[in-house]
Amino acid sequence: MDIILLKNVEKVGRKFEIVSVKPGFGRNYLIPQGLAIVANKSNRNNLESFKRQESAKLNKMLDHFKNIAAKLQGKSLTLEAKTGTTGKIFGSVTNIQLAQALKDQLDIEVDRRDILLPDDHIKMVGKYTATLDLHPDVDSKIDFVVVPDDPEIARALANKAAEEELEASAQAAEAAEAAEAAAETTEESKGE
Repeated sequence: MDIILLKNVEKVGRKFEIVSVKPGFGRNYLIPQGLAIVANKSNRNNLESFKRQESAKLNKMLDHFKNIAAKLQGKSLTLEAKTGTTGKIFGSVTNIQLAQALKDQLDIEVDRRDILLPDDHIKMVGKYTATLDLHPDVDSKIDFVVVPDDPEIARALANKAAEEELEASAQAAEAAEAAEAAAETTEESKGE
């Protein structure tokens, strides 16, 4: 079944693309939800007018989207999540929580569907970067840090990270010493 998408649909296609889907998916989900229309002859003929109307609407909003992108430049968000002692999050961080954090921390409203996370769901504490799909001409990224909501767990994870860093630097120093010793051994064997 050929349909014309009226909105971006993940893993199906982008707005105003003509795509082929299974008939049940088109009839039972995409069309009733207002995400698509049947790609019959009259709708295909009207596709260009749909595109022109949408283009005019997007051009009016372009300045607004550019202002949002400028506000986000160099900013970082902090999201708190319930975590275990290993840094694994109970549940996950989604684009809904990120949209709420944008509103609360930076006073910027963005539709959650316009936020693209690096993974579908974030399940570990750490630094991440999300992409905001505001407009085809405006690319914007926002950095965010997921931290534990319990200060004791945060301290434990920070101590663990510091220990791992010390261990890694000690291993690097040992490897450098071993390489230096190997180089000296080779020079001595050449000198004989």
